[in-house]
Amino acid sequence: MAFLLEIRLHGRGGQGAVTAANLLAVAALRSGNKDAQASPFFGAERRGAPVKAFARISSEEINLRSQIYNPDLVIVLDQHLLDLVDVTEGLKKGGTLLINTKKRPAEIVSYFPNTIRVATVDATGLALKYEIKVGGIPVVNTAILGAIPKVTSAIKIEKIIEVIKGRFPGESGDKNAKAARDAFGMTEVSP
Repeated sequence: MAFLLEIRLHGRGGQGAVTAANLLAVAALRSGNKDAQASPFFGAERRGAPVKAFARISSEEINLRSQIYNPDLVIVLDQHLLDLVDVTEGLKKGGTLLINTKKRPAEIVSYFPNTIRVATVDATGLALKYEIKVGGIPVVNTAILGAIPKVTSAIKIEKIIEVIKGRFPGESGDKNAKAARDAFGMTEVSP
């Protein structure tokens, strides 16, 4: 049966949302999907400003080349964006909202429509634990990637790890891969 998984990432400039989308697309292909694509949404972004990136994963060739308006999965790299941006805009009924936060899904699920699932992981804590920082600021993109296989079977954690190590060689890759592996184990999903 054919499928198309559409993903929208919300982050801040400098957190690696665009890199996360690109790595996700490569991991999707290596996980056995026929096609995947990633694209950024560029405006007047600057470090710390809200940004968006998109990824599509499909069992068939993808001919669509646009922003994603009705995602199946929304990934939020900074929980404070929840107060600034309607991250659930267009999220499909039954879709999943994955948030980088210390909170558990039960603590925040009531803030969102009961037609979506909520997943949480402390990606910032993992970035700090493994000292994944740029300019002293934690970069959470690789940690949050590790949470994705908990909410969709379209991506395998082993492929996420493989892609991260390929993108970031040496010690940096090891740290980022460990953060992703830990995130996979720590991610909690609402029923």
